[in-house]
Amino acid sequence: MRSELRRAAVVLAGVTLAGIALGLLWLWLAPRVPMISNGKAVFAADIEGEESAGVDGTFVLLALGFGVLSAAVVFWFNRRGGIATVVALALGGILGSLLAWGTGYLLGPEQDVVAHAREVGRGVVFDAPLGLRAKGALLAWPVAAMIVHLGLTALFAPRDPEPEWLPPGPDHRG
Repeated sequence: MRSELRRAAVVLAGVTLAGIALGLLWLWLAPRVPMISNGKAVFAADIEGEESAGVDGTFVLLALGFGVLSAAVVFWFNRRGGIATVVALALGGILGSLLAWGTGYLLGPEQDVVAHAREVGRGVVFDAPLGLRAKGALLAWPVAAMIVHLGLTALFAPRDPEPEWLPPGPDHRG
């Protein structure tokens, strides 16, 4: 039991820390949302732009990839599984997603939109802070990890021995 909990702690820490890589990739690959100020208010520079949806979509696609990868790695190094390892994989996916969201937000464009608009001046286009509008995107990593791990376990994990059934007969009550 101790070794299983130790493996689960390693999985939890590793998957959670992988969230930093997800956050950096998201920051690098996500489209920027252009904003502009008229001196009194801040608006989206392109009101019909799809950049906001692209930011969320980029996060979801990257998180799905990280979920598949983390499940495959966890299964590769721990084929026997165990409930603690699976729970650590799911919890690590959630914590990793939160860490990725925070990393992208903190390292992304300026968070104070009003102050940034004043700084760049009236009529100058600038980037909005990187953020998730669809909070359900945070579940993409753990859900993908659970589905892939379940599939790998069903296909490739060692099987429990089948119980021996005794045929009914005069010596056996059945």
